[in-house]
Amino acid sequence: MADPTMELLRELTEAKGIPGYEGQVRGIVRKHFESLGEISQDKIGSVICKAEGSFEAPKVMLAGHMDEIGFMVKHITKEGFIHFLPLGGWFDQVLLGQRVVINTRQGEVVGVIGAKPPHLLPADQRNKVVQRKEMFIDIGATSKEEVEEAGVRAGDPVIPRADFVLLANGNTYLSKAFDDRVGVALIVSSLEELKSNDHPNTIFGVATVQEEVGVRGATTSVRAVDPDVAIILEIDIAGDVPGIKPEESSVKLGKGPSMLIYDARMIPNIKLRNFLMDTAEEMEIPLQVSYFERGGTDGGAIHLHNTGVPTVVLTVPARHIHSDSSIIHRGDYDYAVQLLVEVLKRLDAEIVAEFTA
Repeated sequence: MADPTMELLRELTEAKGIPGYEGQVRGIVRKHFESLGEISQDKIGSVICKAEGSFEAPKVMLAGHMDEIGFMVKHITKEGFIHFLPLGGWFDQVLLGQRVVINTRQGEVVGVIGAKPPHLLPADQRNKVVQRKEMFIDIGATSKEEVEEAGVRAGDPVIPRADFVLLANGNTYLSKAFDDRVGVALIVSSLEELKSNDHPNTIFGVATVQEEVGVRGATTSVRAVDPDVAIILEIDIAGDVPGIKPEESSVKLGKGPSMLIYDARMIPNIKLRNFLMDTAEEMEIPLQVSYFERGGTDGGAIHLHNTGVPTVVLTVPARHIHSDSSIIHRGDYDYAVQLLVEVLKRLDAEIVAEFTA
């Protein structure tokens, strides 16, 4: 029997949608939103699902970005190799040998990221990290004309070629784009739960665009929603891999969702943060604490909207983020849904007013 949550995560993560090219994943999001509320869209492509509760206010914004990190075709050499530029933050060491798909006007073209072979490098360079500027995409062509005949041209989006896999223990998933299709899935799962539960507010589930290139969709969509309070749904950096000290990250897979107490662009509203922590404790939901000393989320734009919006970031831990394949734990996801639903059932006008009192 199919597992609806796993299939939702599979469908979302296997879809293609890098910053500015979110069309395919946007269509999937709209399909899932259809039965959950009134759908609208801002002018750069963020999708908004309005789910009415028993009261018009407070307006609660849930934000998860649908774009994933990827690349764009930059230049084609006369020999048929493709230079590319990144859309989002990439660690150069994870790129070599990675298969990619170029979405062209004629269809998909598969290639691999390559560089000068180590056999031909001087001894003093073989142990050095190959920089992205020295890499290229190889689609097996022998000339620029062959590449162009395949439909490839400058500006075409390039996406990692990676499928969704249920791993050996049955509790963990491997896929590209968990950052941040997990956040989008959390919106869908929580709104589905709330269809049969009352909530004293109006919820706006927003799948934002272009987060990875400067929280652009959050900046426009928050103006459309004009929320009273916001919960950002994101991926977190699991610190349970070799080489990470506890003070760098104590977040572990399978130990529950996490909440950011700090990131480089936002300090959460303290009363809202405490409200989530107290709710988790009352419901006996494990909740880890995390921080981003570098990097940020859609909350960086949303909490500064108008005169300010009380905002917090709820996350699902993941290993190997900003690569072609990350790992999450299903238990962490399920606990995140449980906590989010319970919080949304409690966010009435009186409680939200206290966040800024």
